[in-house]
Amino acid sequence: MPQAAGLVPALAAGTALFEHLYRPVTSGRWELHAPATVLTRGYWSPPGLHTVSALTRDGETWMSLTPLEFESQGIGVALASGHVAVLGLGMGWSAAASALREEVTAVTVVERDPDVIAMHRELDLFARLPGGAGDKVRIVSGDAFDWRPDAPVDLLMPDIWLPLVSDGRVAEVQRMQANVGAKLVYFWGQEMEVARHARAAGRALDAEGIRSTVADFGLPLIGPELPDYSECVAAASEAWMRDRWLPAEAAA
Repeated sequence: MPQAAGLVPALAAGTALFEHLYRPVTSGRWELHAPATVLTRGYWSPPGLHTVSALTRDGETWMSLTPLEFESQGIGVALASGHVAVLGLGMGWSAAASALREEVTAVTVVERDPDVIAMHRELDLFARLPGGAGDKVRIVSGDAFDWRPDAPVDLLMPDIWLPLVSDGRVAEVQRMQANVGAKLVYFWGQEMEVARHARAAGRALDAEGIRSTVADFGLPLIGPELPDYSECVAAASEAWMRDRWLPAEAAA
């Protein structure tokens, strides 16, 4: 399993702290469920039994605090600093975990669904973070594709998608970044998109192939500078890509 710099502490915080901060809440079509024990695998870690909370809409799971969720956002959280903008509120884990970092000074979360915002108002997750870390967090009602910050953003972390892999994601992140102008970007499913585009371009999933693919994206991605990032990309794509590779003509 890849051991990207700073990732293990971020995951430890997620599993040890956040399992106690959630409780059942219903808001419109959304329902936050009590923890249940499930057999599941991580983004790159092997399968195991985990007790997790989940967020559903009309009975369909949109987010759950599984190892997949922690690991697929862990690099961004572990390297977050300054002003972090999270696009998509969900269960609020990445925003809360970022706020807990001393290097992070402010977290702006952009969410367009008023019922999700109302759910968090009742849950009061951020106010219950230790050390007053939740005071750094501000929730803004808005659309991820239209939002423009009122202060410079150091790290942009979009997470607005239901599936782990979806076509057009790189272009969507480019559109968001065009409005935000963040110094750095880390988006959900980033490793999957790097793998898909690298393979479509006929490149190996090694440091050179990943470097060339990221350059094609034209995004200041955080993560590829880690010494074992190519292992992260390979492990995640092997576990989760299934039949969703891009055809060669779709390379960025």
